[in-house]
Amino acid sequence: MTPEQILAAAPLVLPQRERERYFEDGFLTVPGYVGAAWLARLRAVVAAKIEESRTFTTSDDQFDLASDHTAEKPNIRRLRKAVDQHPELWEFATDPAAVDLCADLLGPDIRFHSSKLNFKWSEGGDAVRWHQDIQAWPHTNCAVLTFGVYLEDTGPEQGPLTALPGTHRGAIFDQFDDDGNWTGTVSPRDVATLATHNARELCGPAGTVVLIHCRVVHGSAANYSARMRPLLLNVYSAADALAIVPAPAPTRHTGLLVRGHEPTHVHMEPYPAKLPPRWDQVGYRSIFAAQSTTARPTYTD
Repeated sequence: MTPEQILAAAPLVLPQRERERYFEDGFLTVPGYVGAAWLARLRAVVAAKIEESRTFTTSDDQFDLASDHTAEKPNIRRLRKAVDQHPELWEFATDPAAVDLCADLLGPDIRFHSSKLNFKWSEGGDAVRWHQDIQAWPHTNCAVLTFGVYLEDTGPEQGPLTALPGTHRGAIFDQFDDDGNWTGTVSPRDVATLATHNARELCGPAGTVVLIHCRVVHGSAANYSARMRPLLLNVYSAADALAIVPAPAPTRHTGLLVRGHEPTHVHMEPYPAKLPPRWDQVGYRSIFAAQSTTARPTYTD
């Protein structure tokens, strides 16, 4: 569906002006949207996974571990394929309150794509450099978003998601280095063309939902605070936006319709960017791993 078609439908959750703001900026923050009961359930999953990680010394299909991870002092960068790792996470991903919020920005028919839980550990949790999401998993159109929920209060000191407004209406940058290696980051020469001084930190109390358009340029600073910043990220698309290539980290539910009806037609838009590697052939760990393969300048706004 096009933004005009989506906005023409009556909203389910969001005020109309908030829907319009999402399409203007490429992101939207909904403070405290997830209530205390769900937060308690999701935090319990986080605590259980931290305990489980103590028995691991290397990354696997579930845990992306930092190099200094130990049993005594865990440091998980990401819970991969999150909805496959605990039934509570899939139940949350399909909760009508979450899916209806996405429907206000994607239209009534919605497909699930992927899921991860980024921990952004305390006292040095990794920065994520400027990037766009769609290059990792291009679709036939750009009615694709990431639904992120902060499980703890998140301010500037925790390295919140930070986005450049309006960049979803600009270029789709090739996220490869000069040797053709996937980096998962916008190159420094392309960053130089962006108005990074306009960056907005997307902060909020626990339960805040951040909705990120698949083309908007975004990143996050390192977390040097004493508090971890767990962020659950689920990706949804309009049902008529079909994936062009295999997902980097497919779940058992990838491609499943979670709201509405299967479309009778696909919506096609040009995709003017280089396709990503064939993840089903080369494998994929996480954006942290991809970005760590190249020189990592200090994150700046």
